[in-house]
Amino acid sequence: MSANFTLGDLKQRLQERQHKLTPQRQHILQIFLDRSGEHLSAEDVHAILRNSHSEIGLATVYRSLELLNELGILQKMEFGDGCSRYEVKQMDPETHQHHHLICLKCGKVIEFSDDLLEDLEQDISEKCSFKIVDHQVKFFGYCKECQ
Repeated sequence: MSANFTLGDLKQRLQERQHKLTPQRQHILQIFLDRSGEHLSAEDVHAILRNSHSEIGLATVYRSLELLNELGILQKMEFGDGCSRYEVKQMDPETHQHHHLICLKCGKVIEFSDDLLEDLEQDISEKCSFKIVDHQVKFFGYCKECQ
């Protein structure tokens, strides 16, 4: 999903919102670009940084992830296990995020891209005079390996 992004795109998005692409933010964003499709927690990002001999602390990772989420660069997600995870948010506001299949046994998260809710969304918009800009759908169950 985020394979369409470059660090330049993300730098521009930060600058449009009057924020700088600090070296710490650059390292963190690069982790997400290098791991397209993964849903990373602050602890995951910090471990990756430590493995690459970075001195960036966990508190800085948390602050950076929250800022990048607030700015609409990262999407924060909860999968029911009390741990926030992040992924790069799509640039096109008309394009919906994908949906997630979450295994209750092993915790694996599988992306599901088909948007089956367009008709329902349009119906809700018309009946309730409500402009929907996005939706998130999570399905909980058991992956093929855990069934």
